[in-house]
Amino acid sequence: MQDCLFCKIIAGEIPAQKVYEDDKVYAFKDIAPVAPVHVLIIPKKHISTLEDINAEDAELMGHIMVTASKLAKELSLGKGYRVVSNCKEDGGQTVYHIHFHLTGGRQMQWPPG
Repeated sequence: MQDCLFCKIIAGEIPAQKVYEDDKVYAFKDIAPVAPVHVLIIPKKHISTLEDINAEDAELMGHIMVTASKLAKELSLGKGYRVVSNCKEDGGQTVYHIHFHLTGGRQMQWPPG
């Protein structure tokens, strides 16, 4: 998608601190971290919101969760971490390309805010 910030990051048009990449996902450090570890995991396929996922995306969504688990181990988050995805305006979504926040490195609070 032409005007999508995350699509531009994937394409290398906007710089990001890459943590991981494979043929399906791209992960990079959040520019405004809320925890010592704060990584965004995004699918390379543009999907605007969680509501736009369909049955053909099931494998991709599973791959994202496997990637989150793998990155948590690599980033030494063995004491615990959080994976969050915001959906639409009231859910706090600001970039309309689904993404998952992997946060950890400190005691997480509930409710988050």
